[in-house]
Amino acid sequence: MKKAVVTDATLRMCDYAGCTLGFKEKIEIVKNLDRLCIDVIETAPLLNGKSDVLFLHTIAPLVKKCVISCAVPLDDALVDLSCQAIKKAVNPRLNIIAPVSTVQMEYHCHRKPAAVLEKIAALTAKIRQEGIETEVSFADATRAEHEFLISAVKCAVDSGAQIITLCDSAGMMLPGEMSDFINRVKADIPELDNVLLSVECADELHMAPACAIACIRSGVGQIKTAIGVHGLLGLREFSDVLKAKGDALGITASFNRTACSSIISAIESIISGKIPTAQEKVSAVISDDDWKLTSADDMAAIGEAVKKLGYELSAEDLGNVYNEFQRIAVKKELGAKDLDAIVATVAMQVPPTYSLKSFVINSGNIITSMAHVVLLKNGEEVQGFSMGDGPIDAAFLSIENIVGRHFELDDFQITAVTEGREAVGSGIVRLRSNGKLYSGKGISTDVIGASIRAYVDALNKICYEENN
Repeated sequence: MKKAVVTDATLRMCDYAGCTLGFKEKIEIVKNLDRLCIDVIETAPLLNGKSDVLFLHTIAPLVKKCVISCAVPLDDALVDLSCQAIKKAVNPRLNIIAPVSTVQMEYHCHRKPAAVLEKIAALTAKIRQEGIETEVSFADATRAEHEFLISAVKCAVDSGAQIITLCDSAGMMLPGEMSDFINRVKADIPELDNVLLSVECADELHMAPACAIACIRSGVGQIKTAIGVHGLLGLREFSDVLKAKGDALGITASFNRTACSSIISAIESIISGKIPTAQEKVSAVISDDDWKLTSADDMAAIGEAVKKLGYELSAEDLGNVYNEFQRIAVKKELGAKDLDAIVATVAMQVPPTYSLKSFVINSGNIITSMAHVVLLKNGEEVQGFSMGDGPIDAAFLSIENIVGRHFELDDFQITAVTEGREAVGSGIVRLRSNGKLYSGKGISTDVIGASIRAYVDALNKICYEENN
């Protein structure tokens, strides 16, 4: 039988999810996990200063068998503080969280790849010099560039890391894909035979239990779980799999499976109602007139905000929107129009059915506005003429004349993205077709040109979806 080391990351995940647990509630969770004989109890980074340090000092004498692991970001000061705070634990560990995908490196820790490698090496060596067991968790590892991921893992191992965790932070991997990913990394890094290999599987597709089993069968020795927190493999679900199929698979774990259900229920009762839902998060920061979204908002909250705007996005498009949102949100708070522009820019990008070749607009205060628009459809010119209430209305009606259909114009925005007389205009157009919302974005030195390009961009999304 192969024994899997089980880490419970409930306290870390609760902190990430904005759970408002009190000091006594956290202590009670630790006591329950210790009763459960879980292998590792992982806590959140010490971002709240003295209160977090006091929490570690309090649980140190309470936990005799479990490893107490404290998560730390790539920050020298927090590593120093964490080293001192956790030393009194019987079995202390620090878990360095190192982002390795391009998005996470640039927008979460604001470092280039070379700087991330340098920081991993320095902090791992510093913790090892303190005599503390060291884990390095590679956030978003499954979406990292493979060559860089290999370099990062080797860097951590060479610097003294004893546990390496590979994270499917997006939760988009299927069991077979996760197994192939682990096998490929192991083949490229023979040094992993000398460390404890670990995985952290998000549960977006509800496949985390199957992915965890696939990883164990591929040689992984540690699994990250959580209780009552969305976004990570649930300990209850993992226990159920072991109960049903553990013997047949030759996999076991050391936690008390007999008491598992009652203890998990006790922890769930502590957490229940403490973690805001995605809708509650959105409601807390967004009103109809005053949207305030920040980099602290997770993908679920952004998904609800996007739905509030009226869009129905695929998982891939929502991921693209969230990544672009995080890129901008590190610099400023975002409102409804900002999020709308992001959706128009990165979501539902499709091969164009139509492209703008030319347009002529006649407009003035004593004549009716007229537009002549020429589009290319599959390489062939198609053109439309129309009059309208202003140049942009005439242009949009000309496009409808070409397509032979009328679309409900849900919203239209035009803004200057540069200053001066040569300012570049950015247009956002929201069209509704068969009850569904589509947005397009266009940029031009001419506000009318930007508007037409935005309309065509939205039109292309409608055509693609209706023809596929």
